Amino acid sequence: MEDKINEFKKLIENSSRIVFLTGAGISTASGLADFRGKEGLQKRKSPVPYETLLSIDFFERDPATFYKYYKDFLIVGDVKPNVAHKAIAKLGKKVCAVVTQNIDGLHQAAGSENVIEVHGTTLEYKCVRCGKRYPESYIKQTPGVPKCSCGGILRPDIVFYGEMLDDKKMTRSVNEIRSCDLLVVVGSSLVVYPAAGLVRYLPKQAKLVIINYDPTPYDSFADLVINDDISKVFSAFD
Repeated sequence: MEDKINEFKKLIENSSRIVFLTGAGISTASGLADFRGKEGLQKRKSPVPYETLLSIDFFERDPATFYKYYKDFLIVGDVKPNVAHKAIAKLGKKVCAVVTQNIDGLHQAAGSENVIEVHGTTLEYKCVRCGKRYPESYIKQTPGVPKCSCGGILRPDIVFYGEMLDDKKMTRSVNEIRSCDLLVVVGSSLVVYPAAGLVRYLPKQAKLVIINYDPTPYDSFADLVINDDISKVFSAFD
């Protein structure tokens, strides 16, 4: 383990344009459940499967049930960035972009710049009728289904199942990866597409590091794979 961390450090030191691609696993140390892990959201009881609950069809059909459970498992309290978020932010200008599948805003809270949230964010909401935006604080203090001043229902600014990812964000992500010399995947199973497919845009001369507790489909293509606790790996950068 120590040898792999030292190798990771050398790759960081020898790189000038690093892109981090992060998934839910990077935020579990902050107290957020991932989706497919041993204690992930898929293992929790709900009246409908979570993939159904988080679909655009279900939201439009039954916003009351959606918000009842959404507020329980996706709106969190005072969650703070953990050692991994902070370590990435401390790398400063070496990191040209953080492409994240997460919707928790923890990379920005840690101080990272040029964060591309390909699945959106739970920190912002917009009216389905007029498009007016509201902060998460408004949702927290509003019982039931939150509504806009115009009477329209508010929706989280996330990508629901059944919706396409934002083309502009995906194009930005592809361009950043195409121009990097090191791509570091952290806490992603690399099975959720199209975000997982971003790895394929890595230039041949660039290096690939995958840090995830469980194996991924892209491990055989990586220059370095660390299947261990993410916090432990990034604690070595303090």
